[in-house]
Amino acid sequence: MKILRYRDRAGQSHYASEGSDGVRRRLDGDPFGDHRVTGDLAEVAQVLAPILPVAIIGIGLNYRRHAAETRAPIPEHPVVFMKSISATHDPGAPILLPRHLMSEEVDYEGELAVVIGKPCKNVGRERALDHVLGYTCANDVSARDWQKRYGSGQWCRGKTFDTFAPLGPVLVTPDDIPDPNSLTLATDLNGERVQESSTRDMIFDVPALIAFLSGSTTLLPGTVILTGTPHGVGMAASPPRWLRPGDTVSVTVERIGTLTNPVETEPAT
Repeated sequence: MKILRYRDRAGQSHYASEGSDGVRRRLDGDPFGDHRVTGDLAEVAQVLAPILPVAIIGIGLNYRRHAAETRAPIPEHPVVFMKSISATHDPGAPILLPRHLMSEEVDYEGELAVVIGKPCKNVGRERALDHVLGYTCANDVSARDWQKRYGSGQWCRGKTFDTFAPLGPVLVTPDDIPDPNSLTLATDLNGERVQESSTRDMIFDVPALIAFLSGSTTLLPGTVILTGTPHGVGMAASPPRWLRPGDTVSVTVERIGTLTNPVETEPAT
């Protein structure tokens, strides 16, 4: 099932099921609990991020060719960082280039995102996917100057500015994606293909990530795991390809759809 979260013309948010014919019907209930598809058509005024995360956990250097392009060694364990839940952003809404805390090196990172659906602790990889509510597209937007030079060795500052975690356009349940490590993933910048790979290139696959992250740690329902980005990031281009006002970034994941966001400058306050 494809689950859409949206705002109606009255400003109220709801969930809907999006059929293969593109028809959207209201969901009654909570995707994290009991729910059913109604016969009522959804009046979609704005598509929203498919969930409001309770936590966003990022994984760095999780594609072999991406590690190679950044000249980084293959990690022994997953490289983990956090993004603030306030970075969550909707499809179609503008990514804002920071200007109050200035960054001139904002980069795109197209990714597959995993949403945890029920509490998960010390789970083995053989049962890890049983805890998944669904999958969506993500853009792990990153201010490389704050990530690499100004962040005192920590990635979080450069990863967690407002608007730096677009998600969507839909959440696809595991019955439609039985194997998350056999999906194609691509990113387009202004219509030019800049990233294209398969989740098969992951160093740590989705079950391995869930097993590792749940070790001695409870992953709550609504936790979003950003599983890493493939090769082709702007930082690795020659010259580097940083996001600029007027750009448009689209992340496409097979079986899910395309997440598109324009790029603007953070307004003055």
